[in-house]
Amino acid sequence: METYGQILLIAMPIFLVLIIIEKLYGIIKKQDYVPIIDSVSSISSGMTNVTKSVLGLSILIISYDWMERQFALITLDVGVMAYIIGFIVIDFYGYWAHRWSHHINLFWNRHVIHHSSEEFNLACALRQSISEVFAVFTFLLLPAAVLGVPAKVIAIILPIHLFLQFWYHTRYIGKLSFLEHILVTPSHHRVHHAVNKEYMDKNLSQIFIVWDKLFGTFQEELPDVPPVYGISRPARTWNPFKINFQHFWLLLKDAWRAEQWSDKLKIWFMPTGWRPEGLDEKYPVSKIEDVYNFEKYNTQNTNSLVAWSTVQMLATLLLMSYFFGNLASIGAPNIYLYGLFIFVSIFSYTDLMDKNQYAWVFETIRFVFGMILIYIMQGWFQMDELILFGTQMVIIYLTLSWLMSFYFTQFEFKHEKLPQTVSGNQ
Repeated sequence: METYGQILLIAMPIFLVLIIIEKLYGIIKKQDYVPIIDSVSSISSGMTNVTKSVLGLSILIISYDWMERQFALITLDVGVMAYIIGFIVIDFYGYWAHRWSHHINLFWNRHVIHHSSEEFNLACALRQSISEVFAVFTFLLLPAAVLGVPAKVIAIILPIHLFLQFWYHTRYIGKLSFLEHILVTPSHHRVHHAVNKEYMDKNLSQIFIVWDKLFGTFQEELPDVPPVYGISRPARTWNPFKINFQHFWLLLKDAWRAEQWSDKLKIWFMPTGWRPEGLDEKYPVSKIEDVYNFEKYNTQNTNSLVAWSTVQMLATLLLMSYFFGNLASIGAPNIYLYGLFIFVSIFSYTDLMDKNQYAWVFETIRFVFGMILIYIMQGWFQMDELILFGTQMVIIYLTLSWLMSFYFTQFEFKHEKLPQTVSGNQ
């Protein structure tokens, strides 16, 4: 837990700097594919994911340690061969977990957040799930366990493998010559994120594109078919918590509404998008019919809301960085209270980004929760020992945040007459 927190303290600023560089490059090239409000939502989603991961809020059905003890035929030392085998097996595991997440209704819920952005940029790489309560695909690491790859090696490779998937989420890098035949490139991954019928559910590999070519899911980016990004049932919110559970909520409602008991059960394991007979007519769900002509979610935000949302994201990122850097000293159970505060913070300001008139209620809950934590802890989680007037700065920030939320919901939003969406023509 503490080790992963320290790794994230190094990785997070690197990702943020690269996102800023991509934004500046787009401005210079006069082809800006990095809207600030979308990027704030994406980065906020990443913050929820890493907070969940650091807190260990997932249940392993089968642990790798157990598989290694039970099934190892040989024992590999921690060395180059163990890392090579481990990396290849993890990439194989990633392909199949990814493929089933695209093709099975229940598992799509754990992955839909990653595809929810209607843009394609480095920030959207950070849209990662918090809805996976049970980690069910660990059994795919069985080949590594059989070959005796130490659990320590797998633990080191997994975050590296994830971080290596960041760079190819961009529209600014074209095709990369011979690398197109070996690695997943930006071109391959643009195809994967597209909702064009030619591209749907293609290029599911994570590092080596060979898996798609072996298992029949490869599709080259076509010069006459520009990718259009998003999901066929648009999320229409910036709030990562709502995006994470939208699909599950639809499945739950459809299971309740289904007339046949068999449909109530099989809906969870049917192909993604399947609904019981008659529900499309009775309870229609908004879908993109024409990918080249749809309304892209934007909410036409004012400069003041965009600026304030950015400030909120950065402030929460700073509080989260303090959290990750001091996990050991904060200790259990207080780390779970801090984690809950991070979750409430992100829910509150991303709901404000959606122009929810009741966002000030969530901000009030956050303010009260923060003050209760300060009272219980007699300060902000020992921050005063490291930062002069640390607790006072947190109190000022929470107060300002509540006032700004009240201003936006009670004044600015009520006087706006702007449309909620803009054209999605691409």
